[in-house]
Amino acid sequence: MSRHQEAREMEKKYVYGTWRYENTWNPVMIESGEGCYVTDMDGKRYFDFSSQLMCSNLGHSNQAVKDAIKEQADKLCYAAPGFGTEVAAKLGKMLAEITPEPLCKSYLTTGGAEANEAALQIARMYTRRGKFISRYRSYHGSSSGAIALTGDPRTHNAVGVAGVVRAPDCYCYRCPFGKEYPGCGIQCAEYIDEIIKMERPSTVAGVVIEPIVGSNGILVPPDEYVPRLREICDENDVLLIDDEVMAGFGRTGKLFCIEHWGVVPDIMSMAKGISGAYMPLGATITTKKIADYFDEPENLFSHGQTYAMHPMVCAAGVAAIKEYDKHKIVENAAKMGKVLGKRLEELKESHNSVGDVRGKGLFWGVEIVKNKKTKKPFAERKDKFEGSILNKVCGEMMKKGVYLGNVINTFIVAPPLIVNAKEINDAVDVFDEALKIADKETE
Repeated sequence: MSRHQEAREMEKKYVYGTWRYENTWNPVMIESGEGCYVTDMDGKRYFDFSSQLMCSNLGHSNQAVKDAIKEQADKLCYAAPGFGTEVAAKLGKMLAEITPEPLCKSYLTTGGAEANEAALQIARMYTRRGKFISRYRSYHGSSSGAIALTGDPRTHNAVGVAGVVRAPDCYCYRCPFGKEYPGCGIQCAEYIDEIIKMERPSTVAGVVIEPIVGSNGILVPPDEYVPRLREICDENDVLLIDDEVMAGFGRTGKLFCIEHWGVVPDIMSMAKGISGAYMPLGATITTKKIADYFDEPENLFSHGQTYAMHPMVCAAGVAAIKEYDKHKIVENAAKMGKVLGKRLEELKESHNSVGDVRGKGLFWGVEIVKNKKTKKPFAERKDKFEGSILNKVCGEMMKKGVYLGNVINTFIVAPPLIVNAKEINDAVDVFDEALKIADKETE
């Protein structure tokens, strides 16, 4: 048995996989990474066309971030959150400087779910209300509050919390209202206004959105959608909570996705790209109005975790943010996004199986269908954990050294933000060839 096989068998025996039937898990064992590539234990290299879980924004083995982690480890690996550390202070200040005003004060966590949990807690404490509006095609994390917000099939077997009302999505390709943009009147936004009024605004703490829905299909809203949601929240005195965990830190060609529409939320959560996934870091930043509320002596900030403000992960975040600026990573994402978008649109024209292509920056979804005219999908929500033609396409790409993720009926095309045009073109060429597998199954 090879070292790769031995390690795989050990992993399968002693470690749970995530969101899968355990008896089907047969992982490729990754040993190293460099730039836009990862290498397995047999020495085979794979182009990382989905940035692992849409989080390795800075690519693999960034020296500055690694050095910052090592330097912090030599000084202090952990401090209880009742203490302060310079590195946490620096990160908080940096986040206040790079997020839109008046966002200004952060709670620092160890991941996206924790950041969204903090957003819920802060919103409840500030508004003294208990309900939240989220959307059906959404993912906000696997902890109790975050999974309650979540609308995708991963929530079906979870124990969540009460007080979440879900709304239909801004899914123009499959509009839940049967309308077509631009003649739709942005019904998907107006329906959220109706929900708030029916639930009574005085009971609703906030509306929680991913500005571009991530792992539920890369759903890009019409340009009027997010600004209208901001208006709806203001009209009803409800908070707008922006989950930038996947779409933030340059992924869409702006530092934060919501900036595409000139909208500022009341609370923003972030993770993944904040450290480039070098350490498990997240943050929840609020406006000055909310921060001032908790500065009042009678208003207790009643939330915390053992690993909040962890110095090791904060060090990775500080270094990563410096790298985004130093190397103009966000600008590269915007530039390379045009290259990627053009190539993916070409796939739509040349493949019978490609029904829709949508995205911004380096955050794209390619939805495949059995029939372009009827939009009949290859897989539906009930098939989330089952094998599909998408897995076959991705498996063929892995054989040729390209890793690409997929969810239900959509491929998630999201390479590291350091990618160049040649790497994009080479990877799309492999994707182009592999899509012939799906073409053969079209009607």
